[in-house]
Amino acid sequence: MTDEQRDDDMYLVVLNDEEQHSIWWAERDLPAGWRAEGTRGTREECLARIGEVWTDMRPLSLQRRMAQNSAV
Repeated sequence: MTDEQRDDDMYLVVLNDEEQHSIWWAERDLPAGWRAEGTRGTREECLARIGEVWTDMRPLSLQRRMAQNSAV
């Protein structure tokens, strides 16, 4: 792996109001509409965490709507 391919940056796991997950550089301000989930680490560590916790890819609003429809 060359220095150009090496990623020594630290990242955060972030999520938005729809509970969609992503990673963001730890040293940068979070973009509007996103908040830190609590995990900080390498790119690989953060992506692994997302793989563990984000098991339902549907936006939160769709999950709620579907739950309401099934309760009727």
